[in-house]
Amino acid sequence: MASIKELEKEIERIKGRNERVEQDKAWETSKTRKSIIALFTYLAIALYMQAINLPAPWLNAIVPTVGFLLSTLTLPLFRRLWADRAYGDRK
Repeated sequence: MASIKELEKEIERIKGRNERVEQDKAWETSKTRKSIIALFTYLAIALYMQAINLPAPWLNAIVPTVGFLLSTLTLPLFRRLWADRAYGDRK
């Protein structure tokens, strides 16, 4: 049987893990993360379009970036719909 000290250490370890998981979840859903992804997506597409000599790459890169953003912003909705269908009321 585990001692009180060992159980306290285990509880502290679990609390630390839970805090890290909460921080990761907050980052995954943050506007900062989404903005950074949008910026890097835009830059990558614009630089690629410029490199292959497409017209107005800095303007035309907006369209695929917005499409990408819309697809990522709607994912939580589709995930919830999927979970409701796959798991029903089991929570």
